[in-house]
Amino acid sequence: MKVVVAMDSFKGSLSSWDAGMAVAKGIKKAVKDVKVEICPVADGGEGTVEALTQGMGGIFRTIKVTGPTGRPVEASYGLLQDGKTAVIEMSAAAGLTLVPEEERNPMKATTYGVGEMIRDAINLGRRRFIVGLGGSATNDGGTGMLTALGYKFLDNHGNPIGPGAAGLESLALIETGYVMSQLKNCDFLVACDVTNPLCGPQGCSAIYGPQKGADPEMIRQMDRFLAHYGAVTEETFGCAGPDTPGAGAAGGMGFAFLAYVNGRLRPGTEIVFEQTGLEECLEDADIVVTGEGRLDGQTAMGKTPMGVASLAKKHGIVVIALAGSVTEDAWKCNDQGIDAFFPILRRITTLSQAMEPETARQNLEETAEQIFLFWKALRL
Repeated sequence: MKVVVAMDSFKGSLSSWDAGMAVAKGIKKAVKDVKVEICPVADGGEGTVEALTQGMGGIFRTIKVTGPTGRPVEASYGLLQDGKTAVIEMSAAAGLTLVPEEERNPMKATTYGVGEMIRDAINLGRRRFIVGLGGSATNDGGTGMLTALGYKFLDNHGNPIGPGAAGLESLALIETGYVMSQLKNCDFLVACDVTNPLCGPQGCSAIYGPQKGADPEMIRQMDRFLAHYGAVTEETFGCAGPDTPGAGAAGGMGFAFLAYVNGRLRPGTEIVFEQTGLEECLEDADIVVTGEGRLDGQTAMGKTPMGVASLAKKHGIVVIALAGSVTEDAWKCNDQGIDAFFPILRRITTLSQAMEPETARQNLEETAEQIFLFWKALRL
C-alpha cells in the first residue's frame, strides 16, 4: 500500500515538511508494510519557501535586506538543487508582520528588500524564480523592488522619487540604463491567487489598503498615484496594463512583475503542486493524507487541502484530512472531496500549548497512528 502525505503548514507551529514527517511516522508505527511518500504543499503564500525548499532538497539562505519601514531585517529564501531556481516570499522582506501596528503606513512602506533578495540570487547565478505574493505591508506598485534591480524612477527634476506609494505622485520618467543585465535572462513564475486590478474600486488600495493602515483619504490618494504610475509605465514600455487581472496583487507587485520583468502570474497551489510533482506521486497511491492548522468552511472554498483532494479524486483515491482544529462548517469539505477529517487535539489545552511545535508534532503522529490502526483492523 502507498500513502501520499501532502500536508499544508500548521502556521505558527509546523512547516509543511515537519507536519508531513509527523504524519508519516504515525502511519509507519501502525502499518509496517506501507510505503509513505511526503509531498509538501502550500498555496504560494506563507510557507511556500519552506515547502518547496525542504520538499525538493534545497537549502535556505538568509541575508540582511531593507525592510518595509526602511530598517534592516533578516530575510530567508530558498535555493533549489537544480542550481537555477530561487524561491522567494515577498513577505520575508516586505511583510505586514514586520511592521508594528502603530507604524503601518503604505504611503511610505517599500518593497526594496524584495529586490535585494532577487539581486542576491541573481548574483549567485540563479535565473529562475518562484515568487510568492501576499501578506505585504506595501502599496508602492513594486517600484522599491524594481529600484533595487536598477530601474530609476525620477521626478521632473531628474531626482529619484521617494519610497512608498507617496513617491509615485511625482513620477515623471523611468530610466532603464542601470537595470541588471542578467535580468533579461531571468524567468519569474509568480504565485498569485487574486484577480484585482491595480486601481479602482477593486484595486489594491481600496481592497487591501485598510489592513495596511490606510484611511479613506489615503486610499483615494494612493489609488490616484498608482493610476499615474500605471500610465507612465504603459507609455514607457507599452506593456501589460494596470487593468490586467492580478496587477493589484500585493500592493501592485503583480503589475511590477507583469510590466517590467515579463513575469507570469499563476495560482499558488498550481505552481507548488507542479514543482513538487504531486500529481505524479498520486498516480499509484491508495490513500492521501492532507490537512492544515484549521479546517473550516473557507478550506472548502479552494484552500490547499482542497486542491490536494481535487487532484486525488481524479485518480479515485481516498482522502483523509487532519487539522489542529475543525469548525462547525468544516462538513463542507466532505462535499468537496475530503472523505473524512479528524481534529488532532487529544486533551484539553490552551491555544498556545496546542501550537507548540513538539505538541503539534506528537498530536499529528498519534492521530495518524490511530487512524491507520483502524484501517489495518478493517483489512483483517
